[in-house]
Amino acid sequence: MQKGRGRTSRIRRRKCLRSSKSRGVNESYKSEFIELKKWLKDRKFEDRNLTPAHFPGTGRGLMSRSVLREGQMIISLPESCLLTTETVIRSYLGVYITKWKPRLSPLLALCTFLVSERHAGDRSLWKPYLQILPKTYTCPVCLEPEVVNLLPKPLKAKSEEQRAHVQKLFTSSRDFFSSLQPLFAESIDNIFSYSAFLWAWCTVNTRAVYLRPRKQECLSAEPDTCALAPYLDLLNHSPHVQVEAAFNEKSRCYEIRTASGCRKHEEVFICYGPHDNQRLLLEYGFVSLCNPHTCVYVSRDMLVKYLSSADKQMTKKISILKDHGFLENLTFGWDGPSWRLLIALKLLCLEPEKFTCWKKVLLGEVISDANEKTSLDLAQKICHHLLEESSMVLQRVSHMKDEKVSLISQLSLVETLWREELKVLQASAEILASVHTTW
Repeated sequence: MQKGRGRTSRIRRRKCLRSSKSRGVNESYKSEFIELKKWLKDRKFEDRNLTPAHFPGTGRGLMSRSVLREGQMIISLPESCLLTTETVIRSYLGVYITKWKPRLSPLLALCTFLVSERHAGDRSLWKPYLQILPKTYTCPVCLEPEVVNLLPKPLKAKSEEQRAHVQKLFTSSRDFFSSLQPLFAESIDNIFSYSAFLWAWCTVNTRAVYLRPRKQECLSAEPDTCALAPYLDLLNHSPHVQVEAAFNEKSRCYEIRTASGCRKHEEVFICYGPHDNQRLLLEYGFVSLCNPHTCVYVSRDMLVKYLSSADKQMTKKISILKDHGFLENLTFGWDGPSWRLLIALKLLCLEPEKFTCWKKVLLGEVISDANEKTSLDLAQKICHHLLEESSMVLQRVSHMKDEKVSLISQLSLVETLWREELKVLQASAEILASVHTTW
């Protein structure tokens, strides 16, 4: 069952597009944007297509000044405006980074520069950019533990891995941070605190654009592909648009062309990729409404929850699914269970006397009407279980919002995620019910 192909999906997409086209409030008059545009102009960039604005639902973004046509260049940001590892190496940090062993990763170099420049305040050459960056982020690594506990299990596990990774990176970098003490009058521990480092890490992780790999001899061998792009990174994500974005080696500019038009005074979007909402929340800290890529993941435990424990071939079936990559990305989507989930269920429901046909199952062949019906029954049970789980979590979130006023913004984000997944499960349940009536 492919995603987003049916009439219902098209109607839903049109409604979402209409709701997302609310006009924003122009913010170009604000001092921080006046300062930013002057700073960009000094670096040979002046934008005539877009202007900063505040939009309902998405917050700060960029609004079209005029009609943008398909294929039109919407922004061309010169290399002089980009913040890259080359920028860092050329700065006062370069001599410290060059002599440090083991070599710093490109990511750590960027994070170090951001923390240092933010501390510099008005003395920073990058102040006009730094002052429009978010003060806080809503990636799971920044959420309170009690809020993380409310996330769907697959996302919660990835969030905990992400948090452990960032904490380890910070801890392992403290000796390098200490080596920078001669640059500062204040204690280095106060400047390079975990909260400051976390802010810098989230800034790079959520806002960086991709460049072709570059090699700085004084940095580690990890891919050096990230650059921060002032002003351009005000563009918000929409799964419903298409753009062409890349660094042009000839013009030495990072360029974005729209593959879909935009009316005057509407928000201009880019697309980060065909990401589901769990991925968007993990990597970028937001949830996309009416996202056609939204899906609900099914864990291995859930896969076998309603199967008979007397099935002597269960261990072998699980092993086959694992060996052939069918235990990953098992999902329910807007158009029902994914083909991977259906095949996994058909194999798990395979009758003992037909077990030798498991290769045909993996190829998508129909083995028997009984197998088809049993696997659909199982899909329905799993879907209904997930529906009940979603409803229960939403009730918990609602109660916590009344009790934990200080966490209301974080809880609202989690609530939005669960509500979007609930809609997907409801759509899947309707499809499964209609298919079930044919058996």
